[in-house]
Amino acid sequence: MPKTNAGRFFEDYRLGDVIDHAVPRTVGAGERALYHALYPARHALYSSDTFAQSCGLAASPLDDMIAFHTVFGKTVPDISLNAVANLGYAEGRWLAPVWHGDSLRARSEVIGLKQNSNGKTGVVWVRSTGLNQHDAPVLDYVRWVMVRKGDVDASAPETVLPKLASVVAPDELVVPEGLSFENYNFAQAGERHRWGDYEIGEQIDHVDGVTVEEAEHMMATRLWQNTAKVHFDTSARPDGNRLIYGGHVISMARALSFNGLANAQLVVGLNSGAHANPCLSGETIRAWSEVLDKAETGAPGVGALRLRLVATKGGAPFALRAEDGKYLPDVLLDLDYWVLCPL
Repeated sequence: MPKTNAGRFFEDYRLGDVIDHAVPRTVGAGERALYHALYPARHALYSSDTFAQSCGLAASPLDDMIAFHTVFGKTVPDISLNAVANLGYAEGRWLAPVWHGDSLRARSEVIGLKQNSNGKTGVVWVRSTGLNQHDAPVLDYVRWVMVRKGDVDASAPETVLPKLASVVAPDELVVPEGLSFENYNFAQAGERHRWGDYEIGEQIDHVDGVTVEEAEHMMATRLWQNTAKVHFDTSARPDGNRLIYGGHVISMARALSFNGLANAQLVVGLNSGAHANPCLSGETIRAWSEVLDKAETGAPGVGALRLRLVATKGGAPFALRAEDGKYLPDVLLDLDYWVLCPL
């Protein structure tokens, strides 16, 4: 009997399948230190216990994207080990802070299937939930991924396309218990810009850039225990290149956005996202943002900003799509998300 696992192929998925992913992971100071070494992450709430305590929290939680990457990595062996590409995200919500010492695990439900016209691949939609050691959900999101077929002659499943909300409604965003920005220290945070200083439609060039190297992206992907072959094995892609993990691009762009959005302290919602073009080693990631919407919350001094975060590999800021509606070739990431910042 085979002892190894080749991973699921498209024909192995069934609508309604619930998958409990293996290997829970306890996270802590090591993940934070490595995260801040891999990305230029500087948001004060995730850097200082005393700053977080002045905002009503017991201590500084782990960066939101640490929770995302950890949960995402748990799902890879069952969802995207044989993926061609991760295609998009929707309906994402951060439901509770992740603290030092928390143990995270993941569960996914298959909510959509569609075989591609070439008969060699198909798209799988899953809703994945991250849970802590108390079985309390900390993160929930939908993603869809293109997966190879193991047997091209296998019959295609019935096509089911899930109905997904285009935006997480502001009243569905979860503000961490106790959070207050009434005594917010703008000097320590690094910028003076409040919620009211941002206008819908405003665009921000984050100016800085970071060149991605082979060693760091593979270290990051191993850190999150992401085992997708395309990130490590040069024979897994026709061009012989290792594909940079899309989450690496997300975290790099989020960290670069500090310059102009230093007070966008917590990520609480993921409305949509697309990895528009592949990112490869040696390319320089730059980022710009657009303010899409604003909302108040019930928490004292806390407002929500809906932002578009775009990562590019050298294209002009604020350029997104060509005349035919397709993403420009320099665009790597188009992410629509909610953050919390001081009013």
